[in-house]
Amino acid sequence: MEAPSMAATERTVLQFSSSQSLSAKVHPLVVFNICDCYVRRLDQAERVIGTLLGSILPDGTVDVRNSYAVPHSESVDQVALDIEYHHSMLLSHQKVNPKEVIVGWYSTGLGVTGGSALIHEFYSREVPNPIHLTIDTGFTKGAGTIKAYVSHNLSLGDHQIAAQFQEIPLDLRMVEAERIGFDTLKATAVDKIPSDLEGMEALMGHLLALIDDIHKYVDDVVERRIDPDNKIGRFISDAVGSIPKLPSSAFEKLVNDSLQDHLLLLYLSSITRTQLSLAEKLNTAAQIL
Repeated sequence: MEAPSMAATERTVLQFSSSQSLSAKVHPLVVFNICDCYVRRLDQAERVIGTLLGSILPDGTVDVRNSYAVPHSESVDQVALDIEYHHSMLLSHQKVNPKEVIVGWYSTGLGVTGGSALIHEFYSREVPNPIHLTIDTGFTKGAGTIKAYVSHNLSLGDHQIAAQFQEIPLDLRMVEAERIGFDTLKATAVDKIPSDLEGMEALMGHLLALIDDIHKYVDDVVERRIDPDNKIGRFISDAVGSIPKLPSSAFEKLVNDSLQDHLLLLYLSSITRTQLSLAEKLNTAAQIL
């Protein structure tokens, strides 16, 4: 075998040191924690940053389940983190739930900023391949935009010269009860928190809209206006198959009975609150007399 030529040995290669393909799943608690920290921030702070806790699922998805804020200060060309506070909070969290480990960090604001690379470098020393979660608490685009990123290193030979943030798929899937609260909190202006009945009404309206979309899709497939998708067809088949085969009258009675039970619980809870309030006032009056 011939020895490599001098030109080949001296050639400088520009390459990306890319991490494995990742996706992330964020629980609503994390979003609420971050928004709460942003509301309570110091007046001079433009954004808040913090640590993301969770685990790595067997399929490689980063499951983000908790978070805490980390005090920091930043200027144009430098960022200072309270590392001692960060480690103290991590130790406290792991005493409660030792299965939660560092999976990345978050910041408020729209997208990645100049100081993000410095903070990401610190978390890269804490955990391999951390994710970076951003939440637009300023509602720049009319809603709270949530995105997740990973960092890829750009190297010139053996020297790292830059870091590039690449957006990864983010799953904000949640149960309907969580989604109603999340949709309420992410709105720019809310007159009041919806009651249980108002939440149920909004949920039924959303369900009817989904049924209309499915009905239109099936009609388009039957009329050959669009190509069929076997995956969507299986989802529709599973959804239809899960519906109990009941006459419409029996199904309506079942829904009404469930609604009446729900209203009864609301009535009983209201009576309980009234009784406790009355007992407290009587106790206060007895102590004064």
